[in-house]
Amino acid sequence: MFQVIFNGISAGEMAALPKDLQLDLLAEFQFLPGDLDSAGDGKFGKVSRDGRSLLRYRARDYRIYFERHAEGVVVHRVLHKNTIRDFLFRSDLPMDDEDEGVGQAGDFWKLIREAEEAR
Repeated sequence: MFQVIFNGISAGEMAALPKDLQLDLLAEFQFLPGDLDSAGDGKFGKVSRDGRSLLRYRARDYRIYFERHAEGVVVHRVLHKNTIRDFLFRSDLPMDDEDEGVGQAGDFWKLIREAEEAR
């Protein structure tokens, strides 16, 4: 069985959204395990740094950051797109390649580590 597992922080981020938006985002965040094998085809973005990678999925105005797990995927963050663009702008990172900019930003990975520690 393929599961989508939300950690404590991403579950809180989803819970803060209106229920109808939560359902819309979850409806868009549907794919098969084999789809993850072709992550470079444009359906998923990839954020890498220090040997660690997360996949990014765009659903409406939100970005869902996740990674593979034995049972499916673990969602680490659900962020509004403007939050990421504001982050890139404030951090003076290049905005041409959003995934590369986020992957090079230490604060983004700090958010991921905080989510893991909250488990």
